[in-house]
Amino acid sequence: MSEERKWDRRGTGATGGVIWFIGWLFTIGFANLVWWKILLGIIIWPYFLGVTLR
Repeated sequence: MSEERKWDRRGTGATGGVIWFIGWLFTIGFANLVWWKILLGIIIWPYFLGVTLR
């Protein structure tokens, strides 16, 4: 009666992206950022994240 379980990993990347996006929107709303700071965060933040995680 041993059954192999196969894990479905198709949605893991998409799920992580959705959770990240929700957290990012929450942060923008919580910090009460102005539109130009939001745009700056969209452009600059991924660069600094990449440098840090490198």
